[in-house]
Amino acid sequence: MDTPVSGTPRLLLRIEGLILLVVAVVAYHAIGGSWVMFALLLLAPDLGMIGYAAGPRIGAVTYNALHLYVGPAALAAVGYFGQVEAAWPLALIWLAHIGMDRALGFGLKFSTAFRATHLGST
Repeated sequence: MDTPVSGTPRLLLRIEGLILLVVAVVAYHAIGGSWVMFALLLLAPDLGMIGYAAGPRIGAVTYNALHLYVGPAALAAVGYFGQVEAAWPLALIWLAHIGMDRALGFGLKFSTAFRATHLGST
């Protein structure tokens, strides 16, 4: 059975999300990223919600795939090891989005319903 986190751990996860958001925005500023690009792409990971048109199970998979840290971490690794400078701003925008969602209480989705997340119901 899917059980969301609650109490102090939930609060800590939300604070952790806020810290990730702030660090990603500060790092984005430090690399001189385009704020127009930031504004245009900040909500792009929410395109994963389109999967809900096929039902909650597929929706949860597509949404969660774009809201795990592994995607932006892999993109940052490409930027670092592959010396692909354009990957850095995209990775930071993606991390900022995930941090923002976590800070607001939007967690990873359970396959039962869109509102059922690891941080509780939204």
